[in-house]
Amino acid sequence: MIVETARLRTDTATIQDAALRAVEPAALVKARLSVENGDLRLDGRPFDPPLDLDAVGRIVVVGGGKAAAGMAAGVESLLGAERLARHAVTGPVSVPEGCGRQLAAVETRSTRPAGINLPTPAVVAATREMLGLVAGLGPRDLAVVVITGGGSALLAAPREGVSLNDKISLTQRLSAGGADIATLNAARRHLSAVKGGGLARACTAGRLVALVLSDVIGDDLDVIASGPCMPPAPTVPAGAWTTPAGCVVRHVVVGSNATAVDAAARAARALGYEVVVRHATPGADTEAGADAVGRRLAVAGLDLLATARADGRPRAIVEGGESTVVVPADHGTGGRNQQTVIAALETLLSRGGWPQGLLVGSVGTDGEDGPTTAAGGIADAGVAAAIAAAGLDVTRARLHRDAYPLLSAAGGLVVTGPTGTNVCDLRLILARP
Repeated sequence: MIVETARLRTDTATIQDAALRAVEPAALVKARLSVENGDLRLDGRPFDPPLDLDAVGRIVVVGGGKAAAGMAAGVESLLGAERLARHAVTGPVSVPEGCGRQLAAVETRSTRPAGINLPTPAVVAATREMLGLVAGLGPRDLAVVVITGGGSALLAAPREGVSLNDKISLTQRLSAGGADIATLNAARRHLSAVKGGGLARACTAGRLVALVLSDVIGDDLDVIASGPCMPPAPTVPAGAWTTPAGCVVRHVVVGSNATAVDAAARAARALGYEVVVRHATPGADTEAGADAVGRRLAVAGLDLLATARADGRPRAIVEGGESTVVVPADHGTGGRNQQTVIAALETLLSRGGWPQGLLVGSVGTDGEDGPTTAAGGIADAGVAAAIAAAGLDVTRARLHRDAYPLLSAAGGLVVTGPTGTNVCDLRLILARP
């Protein structure tokens, strides 16, 4: 039985690694964009209207998010050294600590600590520099904006009369109350000079291309990073619009939660599992509480294990999503993925114990689950045995949102460190007969 538990954990790590590789931001940029005879192309076809790089003057690359450095690296690779020099490519991108990298022309700035998803004075300074750069471009110039998950806290320029502390206080209150990302970003847009299309409206270039790695289920462009290049009330498809200053804006979504889920499913099949894929949809349990998601996964796990035992074939369920957690005043330490896992643990432990051959996991693709060092957690027979041996109180941990110390003591944490990408969460159920 110990061997079977080890196999489940090894398979989980392999599947998660495959999902993360699939959403590596530089590779995603190069997969969608190309330059042919000076013409910038999307999936091999010209932009609408065509974008002739040979006719472009300066190129500025700005933006923010947990994957912004990788996206900028993809842009640099796409352009090549000769064009980086010819177009005097420059600009900062704002990233969390641990997600930066040295690039040839674009500067990556680590503007907030890892694990603290709130804007800082350094974020505000970098954002105001970006606004100034794009406002200094001419009609022959091109702005490339990289927008990724985590961008709301990494692109911040409070409106006149609003302080950074005002924004942080509001965000914290909404988040503690279980607000979903759409609600949080709606509030952020009202207080910001960069969100809700503010960055695009400041741009005086002739063209702006926004490259987006989506951390929002449904890929709603005005929600991802609070829509810095989207009009306040989007009325045009796919983020295509022209600003009052005459800048032609186009958005390209290079990857999403579905990209990671599909890659995870392929990896599970390669390991011999029969796989059910559940792509997240807006309004389903993507906005449900983590407790409800965990209970659902636990029940689904029992059914999956019964099916696997009936015919002797390993089974897997791979799904995406992003749950929410309402935090009480006396809360402990954890995150939505860890909370999901202890809810699953509590459900099955109350039904007689965790069965051998079953694993449930939930991880954040960004490597950050709440204000902790973990990306998420797993539950299996080994974790359940450790909980019993140490006399740990799963129900208390769930109620007080204190999953981190419990899973740490039981060997159930998944720790990756910042991954340099972000496309919501990946949930796994693995069952081996």
